[in-house]
Amino acid sequence: MEQAKFKWVLRERSQEKPARLAEFSEQQARKVQRFHSSFKEYRPTPLTELSQLARDLGIKNLFVKDEAYRFGLNAFKVLGGSFAIGSYIAQQLGEDIDALPYVRLISDDVRSRLGAKTFITTTDGNHGRGVAWTANRLRQQAVVYMPQGSAAERLENIRAEGARAELTEMNYDDTVRYTSELAQQNGWVIVQDTAWEGYTEIPLWIMQGYMTMALEAYEQLPVKPTHIFLQAGVGSLAGAVQGFFASVYGDSCPLTVIVEPEKADCLYRTAAADDGQLHNVAGKLDTIMAGLACGEPNSIAWEILGSCSDGFVSCPDHTAAQGMRILGNPLAGDMKVVAGESGAATVGLVAEALRDERLKALKQALQLDENSVVLCFNTEGDTDKANYRRIVWDGAYGRE
Repeated sequence: MEQAKFKWVLRERSQEKPARLAEFSEQQARKVQRFHSSFKEYRPTPLTELSQLARDLGIKNLFVKDEAYRFGLNAFKVLGGSFAIGSYIAQQLGEDIDALPYVRLISDDVRSRLGAKTFITTTDGNHGRGVAWTANRLRQQAVVYMPQGSAAERLENIRAEGARAELTEMNYDDTVRYTSELAQQNGWVIVQDTAWEGYTEIPLWIMQGYMTMALEAYEQLPVKPTHIFLQAGVGSLAGAVQGFFASVYGDSCPLTVIVEPEKADCLYRTAAADDGQLHNVAGKLDTIMAGLACGEPNSIAWEILGSCSDGFVSCPDHTAAQGMRILGNPLAGDMKVVAGESGAATVGLVAEALRDERLKALKQALQLDENSVVLCFNTEGDTDKANYRRIVWDGAYGRE
């Protein structure tokens, strides 16, 4: 359905659970968390309760898991990159990752057995910084390529972690293909958060890495949410969090809604077509939600999202901008949440659906009412400070 530039589709949950759901169990999540907690920088990120905002919007409560505090990197992505690299090293050494906490990973024994490795990736910023940070901590090398339009600040943050990083003149998906070619030519290890034929193991590890965030939120929530809103680019984050909560809650899993920018809504298009095929979005993917500007779905993620998610919504850019302003200017009694464009997309959607009379049908479709308890994830802070100020201070991308 379409209304006021928003498009959405609701789906029936599959009665047959995807086999991959077993890879996102609570047991696996705790294994991932043990790995992350071996780094001295590890702290659970806060779950912020925005009760005053919820009251103003007409719902029961709203919680935001705030990943702006993750490992001092201002974004959640390091969870996936670090666990994938750790899992790759464990595989190369023939050991279980539970036997390879951080102190062992940097040991002379592991270094002598593993040798020097170069990890390469494509990123709009946050994933690449996480890969660079991990490689640096583990005394390995990282090479990072960024698509056209990537923020200069994000490029410099990656370089500050010791990686070789460059901008390309290609969109995200074409840059991924270029990165893959370089990895094959040079014998490097590609650490990409999307899957394709013949490349599924590392993307799965990346997705599993994100479960630390989901597990923390699950343990921090004082009540079970009725709704979970998840932003998506290729769908790795959304698939991981959806997989965890679907595994933990089973048939009583909260209503889960996947949120994408209208310029890169490959999951919405795939859900709307409902023909058993993945549907890509080509071109520049020109959206302010840089972390979600991906046109080709992660096939692993879709196995979960296509079976377990309830709704898919394609949003204009002002949705994310509105979310940034709302979170950055809290009502009295609420905590401030500094959220970047991709991080604020879900709160922006919830607020727009509840405040804009033109979106009454969307509000009804999402079953948002006075009994709703909503969980969102702020996946990044102000990782592009100039753009953050332009939107929050100067009012760029206002509602039409």
